[in-house]
Amino acid sequence: MIGAMACLFAACKPNVAVTTKLTQGEADFTNYLAIGNSLTAGYADGTLSSSGQLNSYPQRLFEQFQLVTNVKGTFVQPLLPGNYGYPNPKKVLAVLVNPCTGDTSLGAVNIGYPLDSGSTSAHYVSTVANEQINNIAVPGIRAIDYLVDNYAIIAQGAGYPYAMRFYNNPAGTPLQELQYRVNNLHPTFFTMWLGSNDVLGFALAGGQGDGTGNALPLGPNFYNKEDITPYTTFDTAYDRAVNMAISTGAKGALINIPDIASLPFFTTIPINGLNITRQSMVDSLQALWGPVTKTAVFQLGANQFMVTDHNGRVRQSIPGELIMLSMPMDNIKCKGWGITVPIPKEYVITTEELQQIRSATKSYNDFIKYETTIHPNLAYVDMHTFMGSIASGYTYNGIKYTTEYVTGGAFSLDGIHPTPRGYALIANEIIRTINARYKSNMPLLEVNKYHGVDFP
Repeated sequence: MIGAMACLFAACKPNVAVTTKLTQGEADFTNYLAIGNSLTAGYADGTLSSSGQLNSYPQRLFEQFQLVTNVKGTFVQPLLPGNYGYPNPKKVLAVLVNPCTGDTSLGAVNIGYPLDSGSTSAHYVSTVANEQINNIAVPGIRAIDYLVDNYAIIAQGAGYPYAMRFYNNPAGTPLQELQYRVNNLHPTFFTMWLGSNDVLGFALAGGQGDGTGNALPLGPNFYNKEDITPYTTFDTAYDRAVNMAISTGAKGALINIPDIASLPFFTTIPINGLNITRQSMVDSLQALWGPVTKTAVFQLGANQFMVTDHNGRVRQSIPGELIMLSMPMDNIKCKGWGITVPIPKEYVITTEELQQIRSATKSYNDFIKYETTIHPNLAYVDMHTFMGSIASGYTYNGIKYTTEYVTGGAFSLDGIHPTPRGYALIANEIIRTINARYKSNMPLLEVNKYHGVDFP
């Protein structure tokens, strides 16, 4: 009784929580190196900015690494000088007015601010000892680009001058840059997310490149960015990058490629978005397209858009085909695109092109997984499956995330790259894999504290 009274007056609280000591397990996160493309750099809303870099999944991972190991110092990224966007203006959500109908809607527009003048002209030099840089991701880079001489110079001409910003030797290959950073940092752990751009360029071009996996190079080790990377060439380049990353004994995580065709950029505009409410319009379109295509059929309600496929053939689209978010939406109402004028082929992914995209993705992912079997100290992060779960609806702490454009919360306004919340979701999936593989117990991020799409 006395003990109970003493506890009462002392405001005692029952201690039912068991505190578990955090541990890095079999991994060592002391020196972390992030290798990848725009997804690793923190690209969002159609551009790269300092705020995007600071919300990248490598930044989030480093913060969690600090909780379980003796990581010292900062996670050094070649930060851009501002948030206007580079190399493109940043997309923001705004109220749009259709010039033909006067209808208003929310949509993405590029902000009117000038680009950061220092982004292209100023070479970034880290002020940390030995010019340390922990995130060497370059937007647009493909796995095959790791073997290209003068990559930073060639890429600058192609609209991706970010590599020029910090590469130690712009005249070298990305593989040589990786070697320099590995020898400079002596990483104990790394993540590598490469390969998405080896197939994304083909998709963004509306499947107009070589999708067979047998494309020929334009020069030594250099391929058209609108072609799907040949499978054997991908394997060679990816393997060399992995071997360079582990050359000093580092452990790490290899992240596979998501199904890019399930991203909002390709799924937001419905292929059967031609909605007919009058029988007279049904009759007019049937009279217009029936004799031309022999197969077009129109009815009241939802109808397949009219398109031009990659063979230049005008036809009615097929269920399962995709229209890209880059298609000017005003052209549907103002110019009759998809109705009286076929949607141009560069905005359409046909069933054949979709199969080529998914076949290449499977081939690349099979090889990435193979790398973790021949290098058993590496973890395999199945981002393909995880991001597929977002497409079907993924709930975290009461908030549901989807691939719905704008409202889904996980993807930014470019429809391809995540929001800060999306990057936190990605970081958590990597943490889960690392914990399972290396017997660590890093805590997950509180995803919902980061922001999604900013509304006006």
